[in-house]
Amino acid sequence: MREEPPCTERKSDLEQIRNDAHLVMDEVSKVIVGKDDCIEKVMAAILARGHVLLEDVPGVGKTEMAIAFSRACGLKSNRVQFTPDVMPADLTGFSLYQKEEGRFVYHPGAVMCNLLLADEINRTSPKTQSALLEVMEEGNVTVDGVTRQVPRPFIVLATQNPVGSFGTQRLPEAQMDRFLICISMGYPSVEDEIAMLKSRRQGRPLAQVAPVIDGEKLQNMQEETEEIFIHDALYKYMTLLSAATREHELLELGISPRGTLALGKMARAYAYIAGRNYCVPKDIKRAFSDVGIHRIRLNQKARISGKRAEDILEETLGRVKEPRLGERV
Repeated sequence: MREEPPCTERKSDLEQIRNDAHLVMDEVSKVIVGKDDCIEKVMAAILARGHVLLEDVPGVGKTEMAIAFSRACGLKSNRVQFTPDVMPADLTGFSLYQKEEGRFVYHPGAVMCNLLLADEINRTSPKTQSALLEVMEEGNVTVDGVTRQVPRPFIVLATQNPVGSFGTQRLPEAQMDRFLICISMGYPSVEDEIAMLKSRRQGRPLAQVAPVIDGEKLQNMQEETEEIFIHDALYKYMTLLSAATREHELLELGISPRGTLALGKMARAYAYIAGRNYCVPKDIKRAFSDVGIHRIRLNQKARISGKRAEDILEETLGRVKEPRLGERV
């Protein structure tokens, strides 16, 4: 028996959903010119309750994109510029003895916000990087044996310079796996760079970004995203894609089960932004590279042959047959 998507009569609701998501993206595009695709990817990750790793050379707008999203979504944000001397307590907070009160009082760290901008995350020590693991996965911080919940929603937008840049070190796989997607913005085109120059004649465009939703509205949108329907054939398709990377002859590490879950979350978010309450194969195909690129590890054969992670993931999409909805699973 064929499994059908739920009734799609809520057309006006879906249009409003699409409008709210696109209002946020329109505000961000006031700052980030010519990178609509990157903006939509970050919006999708936020809707999917995920964290984003922006990897690129300095000066292409990674930090400004993160700040623009926090303002457009009306979120409380904190920014940490990671350097070798940043300590775990700077992130999680610490307890300090107050003589007047005769007890230890907790002083919140940078993670006690809705959106944490972790700038140049791969310039700090592994000990400090690991302090983010609990809060990114569980949404909690534990200080002196006491566990505290961070505000909801909670999103980490981290930037890192390419590995090999001066003063950088590779993030451990366990932390890379906590990021829902990893994207690169790249340099703007000539036309977009000219437009950027013109837009900054009278101050920074960030001043023009206004909140169009708030944290409560964003949480509602995240809950609605989780209700997007995925056909059983698409569940199988996602699983086969991940399995194909684990068996690929040019990879020594394939996409983890957490990566497969991330693929489903991003597919739902793309459907949500498009105004659909069901997923289609193109939602999965679009999310596959961004979800997988930081979760796979090339082997020596791939590195010698000059293969890139993007090439292997694109090749994997070609190896796995795209399902036709309505077929028996």
